[in-house]
Amino acid sequence: MDWTKKFQFLIGGYGSSKSYHVALKLVLKCLQEKRKVLVIREVYDTHKDSTFALFKDILESLDRLDDTGRKRIAKGKARAKESPYEIVFSNGSRIIFKGMDKPAKLKSIHDISIIWVEEASEVKYEGFKELVGRLRHRNLSLHMILSSNPVDETNWIYTHFFVDEENEKTTLNDEELYKLREIKTETTYYHHSKADDNMFLPQSYIDELDDMKNYDPDLHRVAREGKFGANGEKILPQLEVWDSADVQAQLTSDKVYKNGMDFGFSDSYNAIVRMAVDIEEKWLYIFWEYYTKGKTDPEIAEDMMKAGLQKVMIKGDNAEAKTIVYLQQRGFRILPCYKLTRVENTKKMKRFKKIIVSKDCPNTIRELKNLTQKKDKNGKAIPGEFNIDPHTFSAMWYGLDDYEVTNVKGMNAGYRGR
Repeated sequence: MDWTKKFQFLIGGYGSSKSYHVALKLVLKCLQEKRKVLVIREVYDTHKDSTFALFKDILESLDRLDDTGRKRIAKGKARAKESPYEIVFSNGSRIIFKGMDKPAKLKSIHDISIIWVEEASEVKYEGFKELVGRLRHRNLSLHMILSSNPVDETNWIYTHFFVDEENEKTTLNDEELYKLREIKTETTYYHHSKADDNMFLPQSYIDELDDMKNYDPDLHRVAREGKFGANGEKILPQLEVWDSADVQAQLTSDKVYKNGMDFGFSDSYNAIVRMAVDIEEKWLYIFWEYYTKGKTDPEIAEDMMKAGLQKVMIKGDNAEAKTIVYLQQRGFRILPCYKLTRVENTKKMKRFKKIIVSKDCPNTIRELKNLTQKKDKNGKAIPGEFNIDPHTFSAMWYGLDDYEVTNVKGMNAGYRGR
């Protein structure tokens, strides 16, 4: 019943009744006062068997559903309409349903005082910001409710409402929410829930969630514990993060040193990673990174000079021949990489027994720690595709393109020194 904050963010595991709670909350609000509520999902057609059906069930259970077909809606009740989906109350309140897959239809909606974004993680960040701008009413208080299962930490709902490592911004520590279960900030009411909070769930359902720990610990964390993190098999489960001093202590002359560079500009990043390979242990150390976007080739060259990269051998993306030639003209020892596929490069990285990243490389850590394979609409993994565009991972590929993890002779032992 709390309506004190503009934003309400509900996150939790499977079966924790987040959606039911929000729908009931909105029904009660619409019965109490005249409101126009916008309910959003990424795909409009998914409303039919989810949010729209849920509202109908709740109204029916409260004996507030008018399905008589008469012209006038009975006092204190509501009528559910289809084509388009809409729920109209006797006091003039309306709940309308839209999808972000048809954004043009949002522009004609006015006087929205409450928005519910269901499965918020599926909506794009630009869409969320557009919806905030749609909250407009002359007199009524404005509210946006977002509900979602937790996803990986690269999703916008995590970086916006919790921790944005890339921009070094922390809005709220999610671990604190898991402990306290509900927190109010200046603008947002946060709520965390688990299956245990739903008293109507059968024990057999909870037992199924508990059993996930034995065969899919990542999904168990999301579904049972309601916590953010990689959902799916991690690309680099052998990843470790070490203190800078501990990594520096391993950078001895018996290591093989490699440097890779990925190119970007306005939307994607330029990334350089410096690596050291322990041939005997098959351990890969990442001890230095460069990570930026929006810079021209001359600006990047200046940054590279300041970092003392003129003397080291660098392998770059072979698709950027023009940039590579420019950097060569500026005196850098940079060559195009071989044309290995994304799948081949990923398999190579997985053959390292350990991949150790220095804490001096926060962007590499951020991109690699929750890196998982992208899935198609049927839930099948797409080889060579990931949940994010990992620029540092690409730079690793290029730098190691002439290194074969299973081979400890020949070219692998040829280049030493940093």
